[in-house]
Amino acid sequence: MENKEFIVALDQGTTSSRAIIFNKSGEIECVAQKEFKQHYPQSGWVEHDPQDIWSTQISVLAEALSKSKINSSKIKAIGITNQRETTVIWDRKTGAPIYNAIVWQDRRTADYCRKIAEQGHSALIQEKTGLLIDAYFSASKINWILDNVKGARKKAENGELAFGTIDSWLIWNLTNGQTHVTDVTNASRTMIYNIQKMEWDQELLTIFDIPKSLLPEVKSSSEVYAETSLDILSNNIPIAGIAGDQQAALFGQMCTSKGMVKNTYGTGCFMLMNIGQKPVFSTNKLVTTVAWQIGKETTYALEGSIFIGGAIVQWLRDELGIIKSSSDVEKLARSVADTNGVYLVPAFAGLGAPIWNPDARGTLVGLSRGANSAHIARAALESIAFQTLDILKAMESDAKLSIKELRVDGGATQNNFLMQFQSDILGSTTIRPQITETTALGAAYLAGLAVGFWKDIEEISKQWKEDKTFRPDKQVDTKTLIHEWHRAVKTALFWAENK
Repeated sequence: MENKEFIVALDQGTTSSRAIIFNKSGEIECVAQKEFKQHYPQSGWVEHDPQDIWSTQISVLAEALSKSKINSSKIKAIGITNQRETTVIWDRKTGAPIYNAIVWQDRRTADYCRKIAEQGHSALIQEKTGLLIDAYFSASKINWILDNVKGARKKAENGELAFGTIDSWLIWNLTNGQTHVTDVTNASRTMIYNIQKMEWDQELLTIFDIPKSLLPEVKSSSEVYAETSLDILSNNIPIAGIAGDQQAALFGQMCTSKGMVKNTYGTGCFMLMNIGQKPVFSTNKLVTTVAWQIGKETTYALEGSIFIGGAIVQWLRDELGIIKSSSDVEKLARSVADTNGVYLVPAFAGLGAPIWNPDARGTLVGLSRGANSAHIARAALESIAFQTLDILKAMESDAKLSIKELRVDGGATQNNFLMQFQSDILGSTTIRPQITETTALGAAYLAGLAVGFWKDIEEISKQWKEDKTFRPDKQVDTKTLIHEWHRAVKTALFWAENK
């Protein structure tokens, strides 16, 4: 270890904080992880204590350094990747949050967003930000905190408060309150950042009634922003890369050419397509986002979100009790030749892209007397692949590109049945890489590029290695399967729309 140098990625997620140390070959030296508490003050509300986020993140960094016996002087840079849209507002003088972080999943501002849409702002907001008006993004959360925390709006107008997504909050604390920055990928998820002009947009700030003095300075995704304070670590380590988690995964998967696509299979699924240096605005209810900015060059992406991906397997385990652990689902699904006509639409939290219906609910159709737990398990796994197909087709239509391969990551990719069915239903290759920690890897690569740890994208592209490639089975009658899936989705929508 003596002469080796390393990059640390801080991966701050929705349920846990992690620190991962990478070596020059892009391999993992050490991982430390800590979960933190979720707060649900009311139905549809989701909050985190920002101090929990900070304390778990700094403690896993210390733990990773200690476990690996790597001296902090050997860390060339820190890269940060984070849960996106989650909103923190704190006092600039004391550094104390004025309210809990409002999490991306929080729906409290849904009615407010509906009002903004009814005022006729939808087209303007999509044209400037690439986003659809939704409580998911940060703007309505900022507005809520300013209007619901006593004295907050006055303090904000006096320049006494700071807003940040989680990357900004971590950097503020790592630098002991010296640096208030974000990067273009996180800024592009706030609904107040103009992704064409690459700046905070005054017209949008007026619509959402947000004072500009709250906002961080926006930087590229790969540059030295600041160094860690000596009060925090024993060495000044450059903080040199930032990207929201899904953009970091796109970069970690080395989807650096136009038309390349990755899908992350987590609790939900997030699919991003690199669309090159010009934004393409969706006509299929996808969002346009900044993928990253390196130097002066900005790369854009189309993104589609599936609310329930791997979470369907947890439901089979925890609510139906038909499997003991998540890993049992593959064996159960493989024990039958097909679903026996059963289709499961997992709209437990509404349907995401490309439908966007918050009122849709989970629907199980096609049940006959012979349907059993294995058919339901198989239908559950297939639902993840069908939802992915629907987003992919929407992306092909918006980008006017056809997709030849899908790069995949996230926990559910270890399920070979799901990956093979995904390839069959898409009619294209599905590739799982050796290192599936692509989110943290993307942040490490962005930081490493900024400090010359890696020379260029070409050098790091050579480190990407496939673990397994799934090719479509031409024998599968995908046309009928897809037709029946869409019938099942229509049933779920009929239930939502005919109250």
